Amino acid sequence: MTSSTIMKTVLQDLGALVEHIIPNRFEHGYGPNEQLFREIAASGCELLITVDNGIAGNGPIDVIRSLGVDVIVTDHHEAAAELPNANFIIHPRHPEGHYPFGELAGCGVAFKVAQALYEKVPEQLFDVVAIGTIADLVPLVDENRYFVIKGLQRMRQRPRKAIQALATVSGTELNQIDEQTIGFGFGPRLNALGRLGDAAPGVDFLMEEDTTEAMRMATFLNERNKERQDLVASITEQAIEMVENDAEIGDSKVLIVAGEGWNAGVVGIVASRLVEKYYRPTIVLATDASTGLAKGSARSIEHFNMYAELDVNRDILVAFGGHPMAAGMTLKMDDVKELRQRLHKQALEHMTEEDFIPVLQIDIPLDVTEIDVESLEDLRKLAPFGMQFEKPLYGLENVQIKTMRKIGANEDHLKMEIGKDGHYIDTIGFHKGYLADELTQGIDISFAGDIEINEWNGRKKPQFKLDDVHTDAWQLFDLRGGHKISQWLTKIPLEETAFIAFRKETVSHFASVISEEIIVFDSNDAQTTDKKFVVLLDLPQNVQQLEQLLRAKELERIYAHFYVSDSHLFDGMPTREQFIWYYSFLRQQREFPLNQNLNQLAKHKGWSRAMLIFMSQVFFELEFVTIENGLAKIVDHPPKRELTSAKIYEERMQQLALEKTLLYAPYKDLRQWFDVRIHQAVSEEEQR
Repeated sequence: MTSSTIMKTVLQDLGALVEHIIPNRFEHGYGPNEQLFREIAASGCELLITVDNGIAGNGPIDVIRSLGVDVIVTDHHEAAAELPNANFIIHPRHPEGHYPFGELAGCGVAFKVAQALYEKVPEQLFDVVAIGTIADLVPLVDENRYFVIKGLQRMRQRPRKAIQALATVSGTELNQIDEQTIGFGFGPRLNALGRLGDAAPGVDFLMEEDTTEAMRMATFLNERNKERQDLVASITEQAIEMVENDAEIGDSKVLIVAGEGWNAGVVGIVASRLVEKYYRPTIVLATDASTGLAKGSARSIEHFNMYAELDVNRDILVAFGGHPMAAGMTLKMDDVKELRQRLHKQALEHMTEEDFIPVLQIDIPLDVTEIDVESLEDLRKLAPFGMQFEKPLYGLENVQIKTMRKIGANEDHLKMEIGKDGHYIDTIGFHKGYLADELTQGIDISFAGDIEINEWNGRKKPQFKLDDVHTDAWQLFDLRGGHKISQWLTKIPLEETAFIAFRKETVSHFASVISEEIIVFDSNDAQTTDKKFVVLLDLPQNVQQLEQLLRAKELERIYAHFYVSDSHLFDGMPTREQFIWYYSFLRQQREFPLNQNLNQLAKHKGWSRAMLIFMSQVFFELEFVTIENGLAKIVDHPPKRELTSAKIYEERMQQLALEKTLLYAPYKDLRQWFDVRIHQAVSEEEQR
């Protein structure tokens, strides 16, 4: 759109009769299309100028030339060994050329043609070339950088009608337009046209001189962009399901997913989302059973030149073109599996395992106390930032989370305060809401990201924009008390997690809601699982069991649920005076029907029925009474024994201590309890 706008503007200014056509990716695929070229020739066209495409259009260009139409190709994409038979080819990296800067975007090439035709720099087109340069993700250095600086200045000071309208619908003040406004505000709205249908009206919009019409079109673009966002979310979800559930797809070093009826206009965005999630070269294809073709987009990672690797497979590609990091293609549906197998093999040959591990290079490690608005404003003087002139990536090392919550309509985003020693910074993580289920407070965590100025009600504050997190600390997730299983089960990575019970009856209790295997802890084999995440479903029978588990396995995450069928903590342990009174009562009665009279006695004394049952069991174990068919009888001349010598008394004491420590302790105290024992286990292991 920006390339066509530039070329059409200059040609019209010089008196030419010009029409523009942008290939509809749903009908024509990407780039030159023979059918479209035949229609152009039939319309009486004398000269065809391609912008931002054409360098790989050998066949269609041969056809239209044979029909008497002259062709000028202006492009910046990778050129194949055999160039098309055009009258002229204008390309910054032409094999016979010597242009000093080869990284122009397609709109940049069009701008240079316009400059030559005007015989001066067309300053009125700086805004359009800036939009295209930023949106095409070319290196923001050299001449590209100059275009963007000049273009942003023009948009702020002398905005065309389309820019004013885009600023309105995106909620941007004209004097605040920067490279991020273009990349995340204007660019996606303009691109939504071509992703969902015909992009040609975008050129009319950029050239529109009527305020009302420009605003109407901008509103339409805004609506289309929302549709595009919904489509991307839906297809991404389907694509992830394929990767996770189909071994042939998921195990490949190059991910290739294809879906019938997927919108071919948004598959490039979906591919980017998959690269972000899996860090593998990715191709997303929309298939059409009626034509037998698959059309789509590719996104790559470092060390895998997507264009070069596809070029090796041109025998099964109907058409393709692009860059090392991104490409578009069309192929037969029957060849999708073959392409996956070939690219998988090529990746194994050219890449190491380390190449599949994403690395974030921290440019500036900081302490929270070093961050202030004045420094950030000074840094903005280096703008604009972009490809090969990126904003610095900041690192905040070994800080802690003060507050954390999910935000957004679907709770997709994350809002936090992070820092230490009383100094904290507001933090936002877009599309990082899932981290709320993977991070806990009270541990040292390192954060990587950008730092921006957030202005609200006239007040400026630094805000950390989260890219990634790292921690070596073990984590405790508190699932006790009111946390229903249905609320936390879906938040746990099941494949990496072992469910552990200390009592056999716990297994049957959870069998209907937990489909995963529940392991009953065996004191004779504490190496219960090889997994480093564990859910502790119930309380251990004693502290030693839990300590044994912690010694046997270096755990990274502990999910503490600690279900108990009958808590004793609120009843507590009967006092010695209560035992004396109850025993004296039984001696007076000689015989006491527990089943019939226990409730009445409990009400009379203000004690719980459970406490009276427990005291009865203690007396029975110590042989102070006999109990048969619910009838308690006093034993004459019983043995002299301490209450504490009863096993049931000892077990209750242990249970009360466990409940107090593990079930009802504040999170901070519970974590400290685990921390002490985990460090002891590590120390013992090191001494061995």
